[in-house]
Amino acid sequence: MRVPRKAAVLTAAAAAACIAVSACGSVQMGAAAITGNSRITSATLTNEVANLNAAYQADRAKGISPQRPAGQEAQQVLTWLITFRVYDHLAAQHRIYITPAQEAAQQNALRTMAQQNNVSPSEYVSAAGALPPNLQPQLYRYFAILSVLEHRLTGGKAPSTQAEQTKLQTEIAHQQCLATKSLGINVNPQWGQFDYSSYSVVPAPPTLAANPYASKPKPASVKLTPPC
Repeated sequence: MRVPRKAAVLTAAAAAACIAVSACGSVQMGAAAITGNSRITSATLTNEVANLNAAYQADRAKGISPQRPAGQEAQQVLTWLITFRVYDHLAAQHRIYITPAQEAAQQNALRTMAQQNNVSPSEYVSAAGALPPNLQPQLYRYFAILSVLEHRLTGGKAPSTQAEQTKLQTEIAHQQCLATKSLGINVNPQWGQFDYSSYSVVPAPPTLAANPYASKPKPASVKLTPPC
């Protein structure tokens, strides 16, 4: 059984990051990423990737296949870890205060989505979202912040047309960009680079010289600077 891709609830709405393309200073000192005055350590990332891979093994034993590219678990998990911190910062900027009831509502919504796909919430977030199941509480908070932000941006009126939906998503992306830019986030090139065109951490290009006789693939469309 495969968990459908189409669940918008687990579409990565990852945060933007200002990339340090050279491994220098504070980024090298055991950090996978620097977020404001704190950091996401490489040890934390390694542990969470192990948690995700353990979930994948359990999923596969039940016939559930991961929906994200294989071999990019570190970038996928780091995207989530950065996203959670950026949305906490965004909430502080906009004075958004999340209550336990709001988080519980998001938990119930995710449980319903998982049931519709005949899987558990843990199986759903790992297979469909590449999220270690132990990070579900942070996911509920993220969704709650996003819900409040959407409500404020639309004045409490849900978009009724495609144009209105596009406008809302554009403004949300802009607010994410501003929040991340103000944090001055750096990603250690050992773990990847942040792509502003997809709002996710992607593998960094190899640093070793390429074979001059090998055919050169087209450069990936990776945007490394914030559009805000």
